[in-house]
Formats: sequence, C-alpha cells, structure tokens
Amino acid sequence: MIRALLVAAVLSTAAPAALAQTTAPAPSTEAPAADAPGEAEFEARAEAFGERMQQMGEEMQAAITAAAGDSAKQDADLDALEARYQPDVDAFVAALEGYVAQQAALVPEAQRAEMNAGIAAALPQIRAYPRQIRAQVEQAAAAPAPTPPAS
Repeated sequence: MIRALLVAAVLSTAAPAALAQTTAPAPSTEAPAADAPGEAEFEARAEAFGERMQQMGEEMQAAITAAAGDSAKQDADLDALEARYQPDVDAFVAALEGYVAQQAALVPEAQRAEMNAGIAAALPQIRAYPRQIRAQVEQAAAAPAPTPPAS
C-alpha cells in the first residue's frame, strides 16, 4: 500500500508534459482494504502537491514567454518561481516522511525496511521537482516550433 502511495506521489508531481498524459489505473483484483490511518488525508495532500507543481510549470512557461528572449530576465523570473514554490516541496516532503514513519510503525520489520528504502529513494526525486520541471519547460521553449503539414 505505501509503495503505491509513493508511486502515486511521484507520478502526481511529474513535470507538466507528463501531467498532461494520464492513464487509467489497472483494475484491482484484490478486495478493497480498509484505509490506513491518515491515508485519505495524505492522498489529498499528494494530489494538492501535484496540482501546485503543475501550476509552477505553467507559471514557468508564462515567464519564459514574457521574457521574450531576454535570458537574464528569464533566469531571474524562473529563479524566483523556484524559490516561491520551494516551501511547498519542503512541506510535502515533511508530510510524506511523517506519513511513512506512521505507517512503518504499523508493519512488520521486513516491510519497514522496504518502506524506509522506498522513501529514501523517493525524497531526493521529489526535492528535485522544481529543477526538473524548470529544465523541461526551458527545453520545450527552446525546441523549434512544429511546422504545419503541407496541404
């Protein structure tokens, strides 16, 4: 269950291009399990975080457009956006760490080790989202515009 939450957290906060591509989850053959303590609250927080990261990507796209080729302005505006959204990233990381710690206390030792390894791998990725999103937005802006097909 926690692995699914970590995956959901990572996927929900993917860069803007990835957020535009959604797929339906595979149907589960397992009977629905009772929610773990705080699971619904954490899922809501993960969803809100994903929305904030998407909003940041959209604002970065707008900043690049507004800079109109002025690289100094573009860099300054993107730096400011990264700084503005960093507290959101830090808060989500803290919430994820807290939720995993809470869940780890409820499972056997073998699962606890797996959960700790999963969270140790996920946290650096989550902390890097602002830089990753910025890099993808800058790369997309630098790409040549597609040419319309000849008629």
